[in-house]
Amino acid sequence: MATFHSRSNSFPSQSHPVMQSVEDHMCRLKSSEAASTSATSIGANLVSLRDLHESINKLIQTPSIQQALSQEQGENWINELLEESLRLVDLCGFSRDVVCSTKESIQALESSIRRNRGETATDDQINAYVASRKKINKMVNKCIKNLKSFNQSSTALPAIGMMLKETESLDFSALKSLLILLSGEKEGSKQRNWSLLSKFVQTKRVHYEIEQENGAEDLCSLNMHKSSKGMHKITSKQLKATEMTIQELEDGLEALFRSLGKHFLLRSQLVWLAGAFLTP
Repeated sequence: MATFHSRSNSFPSQSHPVMQSVEDHMCRLKSSEAASTSATSIGANLVSLRDLHESINKLIQTPSIQQALSQEQGENWINELLEESLRLVDLCGFSRDVVCSTKESIQALESSIRRNRGETATDDQINAYVASRKKINKMVNKCIKNLKSFNQSSTALPAIGMMLKETESLDFSALKSLLILLSGEKEGSKQRNWSLLSKFVQTKRVHYEIEQENGAEDLCSLNMHKSSKGMHKITSKQLKATEMTIQELEDGLEALFRSLGKHFLLRSQLVWLAGAFLTP
């Protein structure tokens, strides 16, 4: 963040509470970005991103940032960042829908087991779950493939633009990690991903520990092979533990989605302000 200050005098000083909050959130997210492959770290990053956007939203509304717009030579960079902001809102919304669909497929399997008064799933129940997961994974994998060209900038950015672009990069990284986790498609780490997914809830529900771990491995096997192999041992307790994990991720995404939506509206105001300042 020091580079932002060195390139512009329009930022509040580093001792300013809002600026300090932005820097603290960015530092934490950068330090955890490389390790954000587990449900625990991804869930924590979603919360941190929400807090980061709330701080940036406050920063954008400060008089010094508003004044900075009058000193810019054009508004192309603002328009470009506005488009990227909208794409992030869409990506977060898509991720939220995927998490919701994943939770619903797990709940449907749980409900089927309860109706049969059994402790494990039948072939028909497993096959229905497999079909649901195939559909979800197909959507996720298509989205991940299309993300390769995301987050590229063709415009030279001023200091505030650099800060916003860096925030977008953190958003993109966290959402992509979440989608990879849910799809189970990460190379060389498929089983480990779902194993760590269960550990997200172990600290609060220790008595589920063994069931969660085994159930997570079965879910991983499902995502890896796109078949019902290895699913017969899954119990309703294992599914419930995974559902609780998914719920926490869904809550984090919902909070981030609201923050991104508000952030997009503020960026829209920046476009208007830049145009007003540049109007003769």
